[in-house]
Amino acid sequence: MEHNAVGIDVSKGKSTVCISRPMGEIIASPFEVKHTKHDVDELIKTIQGLEGETKIVMESTGRYPLPLLTKLSDAGFFVSMVNAKLIKDYNPDNTLRKVKSDKADARKISAYTIDKWLLIKQYGTMDTLREQLKTINRQFDFYMQQRVALQNNLTALLDLTFPGINNCFSSPTRADGHIKWADFAYTYWHVDCVCGKTMNAFTEHYQNWCRKNNYNFSSVKATELYNTAKELIPILPKDKGTQLLIHQAIDMFNAMSATVESLRKQMDQIASQLPEYPVVIGMTGVGHTLGPQLMAEIGDVERFTKRSAITAFAGVDPGVNQSGSYNQESVHASKHGSPELRKTLFQIMQHLIQFAPKDDPVYDFMIKKRSEGKQYYVYMTAGANKFLRIYYGKVKAYLAEQKQ
Repeated sequence: MEHNAVGIDVSKGKSTVCISRPMGEIIASPFEVKHTKHDVDELIKTIQGLEGETKIVMESTGRYPLPLLTKLSDAGFFVSMVNAKLIKDYNPDNTLRKVKSDKADARKISAYTIDKWLLIKQYGTMDTLREQLKTINRQFDFYMQQRVALQNNLTALLDLTFPGINNCFSSPTRADGHIKWADFAYTYWHVDCVCGKTMNAFTEHYQNWCRKNNYNFSSVKATELYNTAKELIPILPKDKGTQLLIHQAIDMFNAMSATVESLRKQMDQIASQLPEYPVVIGMTGVGHTLGPQLMAEIGDVERFTKRSAITAFAGVDPGVNQSGSYNQESVHASKHGSPELRKTLFQIMQHLIQFAPKDDPVYDFMIKKRSEGKQYYVYMTAGANKFLRIYYGKVKAYLAEQKQ
């Protein structure tokens, strides 16, 4: 049976397609396809007219391939998404000359398809969920950065009217994104909003505020807030202009916090549909926030053939610099993989360092490296490497058990 390899180099709004067969036979020289219904339908007709078995491969380059991926998958074709670095490192012509063009890339992807015919994995329903989870995670990260910026801005403004109010409460963020110190500052936006009342009047007012906003009331906290406010020196006056600035900043902060919490819930809901979810969530230091983020950036663990492959993908694999009798003892990590995954891994390592779980192999390993005098980045990277290896083993074993 003939093998038809359709290599697609995807870019924004258009793609370049090359169709080939084994032994370098070109069925269709590279041609351009716009991401419109007409052009994609014509491409589908062309592929349907091929005799033999057909596999379509395109690079995994963010959201650009999704229109083609959706239409070709719905048409019943075998479609595969391949990591862009694998295509970049592939050298079918065995030459030092590097040609970078859409047509050359399409030919390279087509040749890669022929060469890796038996190893290519079809894009399926679970991959759609993973792609959706990854997209939401990137949005989550973006909005988290905006939330931090808005929080810093709000804190700076409050330092001019009620300095340090953000440090007076330790309540965690609620499910709706609200946090107690920000809600408190919306009502008591200036120290004079507190000092302008007697102790008893403020305590009663604060108690009513807690009841109205569903927060726990403490008379001790009320006294502490009142005494603290009396000692503070505001910079901005207590007028409508200042109040407007504070209220606008809090409204924006609360809106962004609500968006972040909504995305957090959505990520957990989507991640729960993936088979490895219970194993990942149960790992020490992960939880319902970092777990979905981890799953989003790693993707399908079965595409990694061994433990070293997943650590290389994350860029936390130890480097090697050896030649003859020379062997460098300490080499920087490769950092070739996903920076988003490395960020999530470091957050997990920070969680482990903070809470120091007993008898956890990753935490114990980091503490050992730290006791040997290793620098912060070194033992954190080593911990991330060990964590990923454990992740790989646990998830692979669980998936194999589920299949049986």
